[in-house]
This record gives sequence, structure tokens and C-alpha cells, in this order.
Amino acid sequence: MVNNTSKKLEKYDRLYTQISEYIKTTNDIWARLCTIEAVLHHKIPYFFWTGVYEFIDDELIVRSYQGPVACQKLRHHVGVCWTAINTGKTIIVDNVNEFPGHIACNSMTQSEIVIPIKNQNGDIFACLDVDSKTLSSFDKEDEIGLTKILSLLYS
Repeated sequence: MVNNTSKKLEKYDRLYTQISEYIKTTNDIWARLCTIEAVLHHKIPYFFWTGVYEFIDDELIVRSYQGPVACQKLRHHVGVCWTAINTGKTIIVDNVNEFPGHIACNSMTQSEIVIPIKNQNGDIFACLDVDSKTLSSFDKEDEIGLTKILSLLYS
């Protein structure tokens, strides 16, 4: 029998199991998100900055993060996070310097993945933003693994 699961997806599956154990103590979404951020940031070597921006009164405000100091508020409807929020889709950027309107909170960031986060009604209320210091760090497997982990918010 051939195992078609990649090493990257296997790691995300292990982290999913680990995180599911950590978050059993509360149903609070923000406590769960903080735990998810911390585990991901410290367990995946190419995660340079890992955080959540919340959509509040038509603004994106940093809610929590791991890594260097973040932009507190993102310019309106500009950049990767806003693109993810506005389209409702995961955005993977191989080279942030080539992304129109990229907001450089840290000049060391080279690539990025942003995944919209929905509430139980299916409305987007935030986004998970992960930056890397290396070009082309993120791919479809990161999207699959991170989306699966984010499903723990309501488990």
C-alpha cells in the first residue's frame, strides 16, 4: 500500500491532535486561537510571524500574535489580509514584494499565507496571517493543514 500523505501534512495532522488536546479546557474562540498561534509558531520552523487580525467596524485590527511587533491596524482594503477578507479565500503569496499593495509590517517577511476565519454562522470575522522569511514557503498543503487546524475553533 502506498502512503500518499506528505511529511508536511503528517506534521499538520500531529499538530491537529496536539492542539485538540490543549483546547479542551475552553470553548472561548480567542483562547483557542492564541493556543493555535503559539503551537504553530513554535512547531513549524518557517513560521516567522503568526497572528490573527480581527474584522472590527470595517477595520482589520491585530488581535493576537507570535513573533516580532505587528502592524496594529492594516490600511483599509490593501494588502494580503484584506484580499483574503474581501474574497473569502485563502491567499498564498510566494513573494510579498510582488504582491500589489503588500503591507510590510516587517521587512524580513518574504512570503505569506492568509486564511479567512468564519464564525459558526459562516461569516468572516478574522483571518489567520502567517509570514515567512523565505520565498515560496507556503503551498496548498499548508492551506489544507491550517484549515483543518482552524476547524478546531468550533469542535
